[in-house]
Amino acid sequence: MGFFSRNIKARDTEDEQTLDPIAEHDYSRRVELLESFEKSGLGWFWATDGQGRLIYMSKSALDRFGKTEADVYGTLLTDLVENDRSDSDDEYARENRPLAYYLGARNSITQLQVKLPLRGEDMYLELAGKPHFDDSNRFVGYRGSAKDITRSRESRRDAERLSQYDSLTGLANRHRMNKRLDNALAQYRNSKRSCALMMLDLDRFKQVNDTLGHPAGDELLKQVAARLGQIMNHGGEIGRLGGDEFLIMLPDLDDRGELGELATRVIQMIAQPYSINGSRAIIGVSLGIAIAPYDGLDAEELIKAADLALYAAKGGGRGQYRFYSSDLKEGAKLRRILEEDLRDALIKDELVMHYQPIVKAKDYKLSGFEALIRWEHPERGFISPEIFIACAEDIGLITQIGEWALNKVCEQAQQWPVELRVAVNVSPTQFGGDDFVQVVQRALKKSGLDPTRLELEITESVFAGDDEQTLGIFKELKDLGVRLALDDFGTGYSSMSYLRNAPFDKIKIDQSFVRGSTEEGNNNSAIISAVVSLAQALKMETVAEGTETKDELELVIDRGASHIQGYIFSRPITNEEALERLAKGELEYEPRGPEKYRAERKTVYRTVGAIHEDHRYKVTLRNISKSGARIEGLLDVPVGTEFVIDLGDGQLAVATVRRSKKQVQGVEFETPLISDGADGLCTRHRVSPYEIEAAGKPLAALSKDVYGQLAADRPISIPRFAEVDTSTG
Repeated sequence: MGFFSRNIKARDTEDEQTLDPIAEHDYSRRVELLESFEKSGLGWFWATDGQGRLIYMSKSALDRFGKTEADVYGTLLTDLVENDRSDSDDEYARENRPLAYYLGARNSITQLQVKLPLRGEDMYLELAGKPHFDDSNRFVGYRGSAKDITRSRESRRDAERLSQYDSLTGLANRHRMNKRLDNALAQYRNSKRSCALMMLDLDRFKQVNDTLGHPAGDELLKQVAARLGQIMNHGGEIGRLGGDEFLIMLPDLDDRGELGELATRVIQMIAQPYSINGSRAIIGVSLGIAIAPYDGLDAEELIKAADLALYAAKGGGRGQYRFYSSDLKEGAKLRRILEEDLRDALIKDELVMHYQPIVKAKDYKLSGFEALIRWEHPERGFISPEIFIACAEDIGLITQIGEWALNKVCEQAQQWPVELRVAVNVSPTQFGGDDFVQVVQRALKKSGLDPTRLELEITESVFAGDDEQTLGIFKELKDLGVRLALDDFGTGYSSMSYLRNAPFDKIKIDQSFVRGSTEEGNNNSAIISAVVSLAQALKMETVAEGTETKDELELVIDRGASHIQGYIFSRPITNEEALERLAKGELEYEPRGPEKYRAERKTVYRTVGAIHEDHRYKVTLRNISKSGARIEGLLDVPVGTEFVIDLGDGQLAVATVRRSKKQVQGVEFETPLISDGADGLCTRHRVSPYEIEAAGKPLAALSKDVYGQLAADRPISIPRFAEVDTSTG
């Protein structure tokens, strides 16, 4: 029986058909229609009495539910079904009004989704209904319909999931992360909570993609997502923004010390080798960190801050994290200018090669030089290689610059009056080029340099792709007669496996192991011993990089390093200086430097605030370390005086004067500063924008001069100390 019953008199095809519509008073046929609808399974009917108890439910529905009339009739509708909350996105989602609300208010019900708990698998229904009144306008219950939406609901949820989650990694996608962040920050502003945001970008991912193929790249992204999940351990929400970019949201975390430690763990975990279809891949990661409400109040502002911090981390050499600061806006502008200027630097002959001596540990005699590229910008002066090399990689110039450097070094070394070896750094991108071996061969042929004098310094990141291809390139290079050195040894992972197969002639012990190796309780000296023993067993030379003090020199020699490189003997010098020294026969070096290693103190020159009582003085910060600083600009300050050093961006460090002479003071911080992830320092905590709001100011991200904001309405007191001008000192 269909939905419509038609009384048709059977005649020949050409006979007329009589139309017999169902009249409103034709109750039997109307009931027949309703029964047909119920039996079709497309929907059911239900009814309650004035107390909300079920008095009717379609038989097909009872059969579907596995219940009888006795099980259902007399049961409150609200006891039979539950409000469906499983679609709620999270704690920030709007609450759907429950069924009891509609029934209690006697409101009409339209497309209300409810859950019917059943054995095995729950069923989801969509209810509709209207309150029913008798002729005396007395409420007598509800009359309504229902339909099974379990399948369509699952299809819709699958579609919604596809729209909110990354199909490759299963992580939240950009759309969902933006929505989550927007909702979270709105709620956190009301409850005065913080939220940190980490933006991640994989280093050398493109190299893996190009070498092993896109399926391998997809597998790598899945493994990265899994590792991030292990590190976070449900402590934050992770999303993939697309490509090789990820985002991590960390509620209630504003301690930059904890965030720095977490970022370090992420960098270390992501840098461990990956096994993909029998091949090994090695990548790195750079991180930018921003914290609400300090660095932004809404999602757009906070993401922009984290992106700037990430940009700075990548610009600083990759494999780093950086916290957002207001200075990064200017840094990003400068970086873009440098990228443009770098394109012209080769043409304008602005790049030059400098050479740092490598001496023999046994007699301090010159063994060779490491070639280091330098850029003297015509307007901005010396540009750090960490900055412009990263720029070159980003804009695709690194191979071109690398080839220029190789040719220039071979040409200059051939002109030296003494036949010494020269080491040239090779980037992973340059090494992985199709014609790298031919580039080396052409440079040797053009310059006439003896191949045995050329040493190529290669980091373990060249093993990020196909091992067989990499070893094949090594063999071709050795067939040319050049030497191979493994640079920055020990800073990555699985380095010993490289040594087992790769034909290296030298291992360079990274300066991070030399630095601080003489401090009590430092394990670096044991690591140096282990590396040297390994190299000796493999008949390889060792170079202790970054040796700067006499106690470090004594230690690395005692541990058996065969060669030394560092400021203890010489800074990098120009080719002209190298030629002059070699022409004079000055091949032996005398160690010159501090007697002992001291905790790193960074030389700076900038104006900061020194707050005493209710007065803020302008002083010049000359150097700074984690434990203290040297300031200039206040006259005759007594030892023991307490200040609050305003480092800007809401960073206030309580400090005590420990040394004082005329206008110079040495102060000790009450709480040590922490690393900003690169070569700078920052405070663990900052002044909260919520505190500024409590002082009557509008809620906003931190400005450069937070103290000025807070003290704007205070009366100016008579200063206790005299300020002096140190700008010319």
